[in-house]
Amino acid sequence: MASSSPQSALPTPPSPRLTARLRHWWDSREALPRTQRWLIRGSPLILACAVLFVVNGLLIGWVNAYNVLLGITSPADVRPPWSAWPLSLAGWALLPALIGGVVGYVVTAQIDSHRTRDLAEILGQLHDRATSDHAGNN
Repeated sequence: MASSSPQSALPTPPSPRLTARLRHWWDSREALPRTQRWLIRGSPLILACAVLFVVNGLLIGWVNAYNVLLGITSPADVRPPWSAWPLSLAGWALLPALIGGVVGYVVTAQIDSHRTRDLAEILGQLHDRATSDHAGNN
């Protein structure tokens, strides 16, 4: 009776820990287009604003939360005001910065996609024109 040697099973490598997987996912955002990368980078601010709005919607009402967020209603005019003040600050400072950043990236992406010449080339031509105009006036 011939005995066949049992093949030893190769050990499987351990799966990466959750922190390593999250770090890899977070680092992989650099491969995304700039607008999507910026939105991911701004996601903690977006999430914080959303949480503030939901908490205030439940405490002071959805219409009041919307009005406080946009600055239509003062946070001192709603009850409880302690929850409305952070929402008002977010509506005053964070949301315009977030919207301005998104618009800036989108406009820059559109300009870059329509640009046919390199910016350095254009600046060089402007510099040459300025020096030739200046030399011609002397």
